[in-house]
Amino acid sequence: MSMNFNIFMNDVVNQSRKEIVDAGYRELRTPEEVDEALQKKGTTLVMVNSVCGCAGGIARPAAAYAIHYDKRPDQLVTVFAGQDKEATAKARSYFTGYPPSSPSFALLKDGKLVAMVERHEIEGHEPMDVVQKLQAAFDQYCDEV
Repeated sequence: MSMNFNIFMNDVVNQSRKEIVDAGYRELRTPEEVDEALQKKGTTLVMVNSVCGCAGGIARPAAAYAIHYDKRPDQLVTVFAGQDKEATAKARSYFTGYPPSSPSFALLKDGKLVAMVERHEIEGHEPMDVVQKLQAAFDQYCDEV
């Protein structure tokens, strides 16, 4: 039974990873990759992925849809909470003033946090509500594509 559950969870994790990568986000799996990506000039959207069923099932489609917009971040990256623990902890170190939250989104400009969409703004909401929050941040901080 335990073995079947582990196989099931691996499938869920792999599918959750694939969904975000297929949407155009680059996975960051080490603290070094996180630093290299988040210290770049320009805007970076970080999606903190999670296997959490309901919130993750809202955040991943919102992450995919929100970027099809007139303005969007220069760079799209993702870390996976509960899976790539060191990379996630390093990413969260950039999210000053916010407690750990997954799934969540952080928008950085020149390595500094400028906007955050936390789990409580995702869970129990429609994906389009999350898309609108993200696109409002893109309007404020990102350049036209």
